[in-house]
Amino acid sequence: MSAAVQVPFVDLKAQYAAIAGEVEAALRGVLERADFILGEDVACFEEEFARYTGAKHAVGVGSGLDALELVLRAWKIGPGDEVITAANTFIATVLAIAATGARPVLVDCDPVTYNISPAATEAAVTRHTRALIPVHLYGQPADMDAIATIARKHNLLLLEDAAQAHGAAFAGRPVGSWGQAGAFSFYPAKNLGAYGDGGCVVTSDAALAEKLRRLRNYGQRQKYFHDIIGTNSRLDSLQAAVLRVKLRHLDAWNAARRVYAAVYRELLAGLPVVLPETHPQAVHVYHLFVVQLDNRDAVAQRLREQGVATGIHYPVPIHLQEACQDFGYHRGQFPVAERAAERILSLPMYAELTRAQLEHTAASLRRAVAQRQGVA
Repeated sequence: MSAAVQVPFVDLKAQYAAIAGEVEAALRGVLERADFILGEDVACFEEEFARYTGAKHAVGVGSGLDALELVLRAWKIGPGDEVITAANTFIATVLAIAATGARPVLVDCDPVTYNISPAATEAAVTRHTRALIPVHLYGQPADMDAIATIARKHNLLLLEDAAQAHGAAFAGRPVGSWGQAGAFSFYPAKNLGAYGDGGCVVTSDAALAEKLRRLRNYGQRQKYFHDIIGTNSRLDSLQAAVLRVKLRHLDAWNAARRVYAAVYRELLAGLPVVLPETHPQAVHVYHLFVVQLDNRDAVAQRLREQGVATGIHYPVPIHLQEACQDFGYHRGQFPVAERAAERILSLPMYAELTRAQLEHTAASLRRAVAQRQGVA
């Protein structure tokens, strides 16, 4: 495969080509019914996604951030409360906490899985702690046996951030079903992505589900009768129609990602690169295939020159973000997260990758690493 060949980081065009007929038929159905807001496809998707995740209820909302924030608001978490989450998550997790007026309490990650450290989580619990938000980072579930035990021990609410983990499971249980609620994002590049923004909360708590339905829709129980202060955060019918189509393919797409992760391991064996490891109880869905290596930025540039797109998830930990300086953290406080941020590189990973693209990516990475070592 020549350097002129491009390997996109994500190829949504290839995914659409594979399901175009199904998607277009689904969209036509919404257009013909003209039920664009909380229409038939939203109700059907919520039922199907709840069943898929092992929950009794699913409530579609406008984004993954909204999914997190609305749960915290429904639980009346606010000023004076603390919510523990990971220092190496995407900022949406922390924005949701901050939006309620609560204090985000950050903890370091496990150096092997990159997921939130259970030991650090328990050490961070105080009398002000109200909830835990473990993040299933990169598609691998956090250690939910340990996290759920901590939540029960300290009588804490448990909200799973499953924005990157559609279809993942831990100890045989789907993510989203371990806590009182699970929050998902349907950003287009996710394993289950819409054609715009979208999100969902799954829960088996009927009262919570009902409150979320009101919160997402102006706080109204019926039109023009508002019994709580709500917002406008509704998964629209067109996005739900797309998601219903994609949900039918999700398990096959996730299986392909696991195959490609195994191919990467085979092709990258022997390189001075830290490959991702999977917890023995976890079913990983490889939203991202993230490696650690020296000279990350220079290697990424070499890969770009070979037509291979990469990503960095994430280059700046939460506590070092300019927007988060008022939280009172400092450099050196979360050394595992900080070191990972300097060394992680996400390789192309999506269900439509070909063996030739995988081989080109691996060969390009080998050359790039060798060049940085001065041996080629």
